[in-house]
Amino acid sequence: MDDPSEPLLSHLANDSGVNDKTALTFDKIVEQSLSDFGFWQFFQISLVGLALLFDAQQIFITVYTDAYPTWHCLNHTICDPSASDICNLPRSAWEWDGGSKGKSVISEFGLECSSSLLRGMPSSAFYIGAIVGGFFLALIPDDSLGRKKLVVFSTFAMSITSISVIFSTNVWIYTFLKFFIGFSRSQTWSYALVLISERVSTRWRPRATMIPFTLFVLGFMSLSGIAFLAQNSSWRYLYLYTSVPAIFYCIFLYLFALESPRWLHMQGKDKEAIDVLTNMSPKNKAYLESVVSKLPHEQENFEQVPTYSIKDFFFRKWAFRRILVVMIIMFGLGISYYGVPLAARDIDVNIYLSETLNALVELPTFVITPIILERFNRRSSVLVNTLLGGASGVLCFVLGILGKTEIAFAFELGTFFCARIGFNLMAVFMVEMFPTCVRSSATMMFRQALVVGGACCPLIASIGRYIPSVSFAIFGLAMSGLGLFVLILPETKGLSLCDSMEEQEKRDQAVNTSHVC
Repeated sequence: MDDPSEPLLSHLANDSGVNDKTALTFDKIVEQSLSDFGFWQFFQISLVGLALLFDAQQIFITVYTDAYPTWHCLNHTICDPSASDICNLPRSAWEWDGGSKGKSVISEFGLECSSSLLRGMPSSAFYIGAIVGGFFLALIPDDSLGRKKLVVFSTFAMSITSISVIFSTNVWIYTFLKFFIGFSRSQTWSYALVLISERVSTRWRPRATMIPFTLFVLGFMSLSGIAFLAQNSSWRYLYLYTSVPAIFYCIFLYLFALESPRWLHMQGKDKEAIDVLTNMSPKNKAYLESVVSKLPHEQENFEQVPTYSIKDFFFRKWAFRRILVVMIIMFGLGISYYGVPLAARDIDVNIYLSETLNALVELPTFVITPIILERFNRRSSVLVNTLLGGASGVLCFVLGILGKTEIAFAFELGTFFCARIGFNLMAVFMVEMFPTCVRSSATMMFRQALVVGGACCPLIASIGRYIPSVSFAIFGLAMSGLGLFVLILPETKGLSLCDSMEEQEKRDQAVNTSHVC
């Protein structure tokens, strides 16, 4: 990359370069104007990344709202809390702790003696809604609404539906609303990641994309604090306390967040794209204003912009191969990422301690991932990471069989750590492999593969009840085995983002030619 201290596009101003429109590409303008990572870039990334904080709260909120509440005996002659089955006791013999049945969905809707299928139906509806919404929303073309509006609309729809949950009168209405919450927020993560990645230069992308991931974990951790403060209140208040701030956030996001300059460029709105770059990099304002006249007129540019959609993945061989390989790898990582904490109960350790440590293990990955991305290439990083994670899972199984619980748990954390690192690496890798015109659709399919992998986890984890710790071996082998497919993908380290399918094909051809030479 050129020296950031040089004036913007100074190398194009020499001789007649600045007058030659073929020498002036929008990608060069983006890379030069955003070469430094200033306060306004950090502010914009954090502003969009907060959507994942509220998203995390809605994902994990049922851990508290749908928990089985504690109870105590009123008639000790026929009731013993340590030995009695609540369903075999008359209602007058026991009472919920705190004297209120509204602390949990189970107690308020009288599900304490219902089947586990009925009690788990709201949570299942949420994840089914996420899967259905993911496939449905992936059909929306990338040029439909814009990156910013999609983030705002998905977060706003999720928040409004969450508030409506407090008016649920039975478990069926509650289940339907949980389905719609899952549907509406199914691609919030994808929209936010794409918007953030398209507003930073190649140099800063690895670090910038870790900011929303960090906010996601902080969202989960903040939910624990909110739930603790509201533990003596109705479960409905927890939805209220998390949804109302999210609605105010959506208003703030709509007013102050900037659109993706690359998306605006693809729509032929180069003037607006330059304005976005000017707001994000004020010190380059004079240079950016001088560049506007050198770009094609908006009407002329817009007429030349083709329309792309998800069908382009199937009509272009290289795109189909890439997205298929990405989804295979993410399926393996999804199984491990969601399954390892779920199977931790098979190891004889404190379940609360294990879940807390699994959550804390994620935080250092957001520091380590950028270091890996900046020092090593993408393919080898993913490959080595998945192999280490697979080996850790197998060792966890072996040590669990031998009864070495503490050491086995350490390798369980190692497997989960590698799964999270792999997820971070693939998120950046995937963004760089696809052009702006289909990047949003590619990110959605990337996310869907992860969710489908997570949906398979309960079945695999249940095997551990019959063969202790064998689930970890399955998770590890899936991660390492499917991770080998990364060798099929092209290397993207150090390459800037492309905007159109044709530009991506030309760039790939040029890179392949240079490798052969």
